[in-house]
Amino acid sequence: MRRAVFLIASVAVSAFFLYVALRGVDFNEVLKSIQQADMGWIIVSLVGITAGLWLRGIRWHGLLDFKPPLLRTAHILNLGFLLNLLPFRIGEVARSILITREGIPVVTAATSVVLERLIDTLLVVILLVFAITRIPNTPPEVIQPTTTFGVLVVIAFAVMVFFARFPKIGHQVLEVVERFLPFLKRIGLNKLFDQLLVGLKPLTHFRSAAHVIIWTLISWTSSFITLYALVRALNIPAGDGSPLDENSRILLTLLGLALASLGNAVPISVAGFGPFEAMIIISGETIGIPKESAVSLGFLFHGINIIGYAAWGIIGLLSLGVSLGDVMKTAEKQSEVPESA
Repeated sequence: MRRAVFLIASVAVSAFFLYVALRGVDFNEVLKSIQQADMGWIIVSLVGITAGLWLRGIRWHGLLDFKPPLLRTAHILNLGFLLNLLPFRIGEVARSILITREGIPVVTAATSVVLERLIDTLLVVILLVFAITRIPNTPPEVIQPTTTFGVLVVIAFAVMVFFARFPKIGHQVLEVVERFLPFLKRIGLNKLFDQLLVGLKPLTHFRSAAHVIIWTLISWTSSFITLYALVRALNIPAGDGSPLDENSRILLTLLGLALASLGNAVPISVAGFGPFEAMIIISGETIGIPKESAVSLGFLFHGINIIGYAAWGIIGLLSLGVSLGDVMKTAEKQSEVPESA
């Protein structure tokens, strides 16, 4: 019953976002734009999504202390991305389970995934702030709070890494906070705080911190190339019909990449359909491109992502010699454990 409700909710969320995002769009123009896209740039985009997946595999390999074979680590990560396309979004749980078969402790596997998400979220915030503050004619009343928000997020992240290095100080600060806000004790903040510090622990060591930062930047550069290539493939014009200048292309790519990542993180949707496209359309309208062009970019970018995730996920599934059904059942069962505990 619960699975059926979740599936219905996922379909409803995707349908709602698609309806809101696509109202008033001339689909003939969208189809024409995609059909006329430059195939050379689309191939560059496909190479970009492939490179991004394998580069993230290298990053995860380092977070696992380089212990499991790199190839199998990358295949497991790719399988996780494939499973995240399904309504129940169990990819993260599945890869945390599969990597334990390579001799990795459960806690290490889980915390490595948490750290990946934290680092990626931090980078998304930085990209978002950078893009918004560089868009021409952005009102000062928007730039100032956006910049302040970005700085505060970076400072908060740095403070949490400091607490992970010196957990005793972190707990002393938490005790002071709980004295002023006693209701925090009732929500189990102490346990959540401990889990966060454990997840951030690798960033307190130079080797692992350098590894995750370097490969995060390289992998996101690959993601940038994936979307930028599609902007070039569609030859997107400005709102007045003139060619889009290079600065606007870069801003559109940065803003689209950040917002699409946020849209793709919506847990209740079918393969991210709806929220993903809506975020790309918002990016396009913010930069000032025609809505049809933004819709074309959203569908094409999402399609390239799905093709990459599906192709390499299936290859990973075959290489690992596991059954998709068994992986899904195990992951679903594991994800239900905390809720019944």
